[in-house]
Amino acid sequence: MMKTLQDRVIAVTGGAGGIARGIAEAILEAGGKVGLLDLPGTKLTEAAAALDPGGDKVVAIPADVTDPASLDLAFTQLADKFGRFDGLVNNAGVVRLGPAEGATPTNLDLEFAVNVKGVMLASQAAARQFGDKGGTIVNIASNAGKVGYRNMAGYNASKAAVINLTRSLSLEWADKKINVNAVCPGGVATDMLKTVADFITGGDAVESEKMMKNMVPHQLGRHILPIEVGRVIVFLLSDAAQIIRGQSISVDGGDTPF
Repeated sequence: MMKTLQDRVIAVTGGAGGIARGIAEAILEAGGKVGLLDLPGTKLTEAAAALDPGGDKVVAIPADVTDPASLDLAFTQLADKFGRFDGLVNNAGVVRLGPAEGATPTNLDLEFAVNVKGVMLASQAAARQFGDKGGTIVNIASNAGKVGYRNMAGYNASKAAVINLTRSLSLEWADKKINVNAVCPGGVATDMLKTVADFITGGDAVESEKMMKNMVPHQLGRHILPIEVGRVIVFLLSDAAQIIRGQSISVDGGDTPF
């Protein structure tokens, strides 16, 4: 495989999660190095060690995407560790499930704080770290932000906001030599998808397993693997994607028609 990110250093927020591992694996596969960022108390260190036991190419950095000072410190530490800072993948995200009429202010605040404000704050911190040389940002939106799903009104809306924010940042930051795009996954084999299946089935283990088997992109006939999403992200981080700007690309096996 071509080393399209040879020696480039990429930060991945939400680094303790399953999809982050696939993203990091794809970055390593392309010759890059990775800073995994997540909250203290998560399985961040274990995630980094599983990817790179020697710690030569992957580093775990505790950080809070809702705290600008935490992000500035994390990106500085990452640049100090590897000698450069080239890109950001805004992967941190949360979902709170339930009927729209029961959506609480607390849950809505959390979804928008992490899924939208966190993307904005991390992007701002990355832009400061990039400096005059510029860099690349890829946001993890969702096909939920394009089509919407039941019992996920706050999440749907937050991911739609990420799609719009991607367009806005791309427009405003082009003269800073910062390219911004997004991917919109769907049907990816992650703990979040399992959470949705558990909610729909009321936590019944057998029915949840059946539901998971049905929650696949129908054209593809199977779940999407995190590393497959990661490989699309790697392309968007690479020089080959300079002509792709402000786009939110569906990576959902054909489920979303736009």
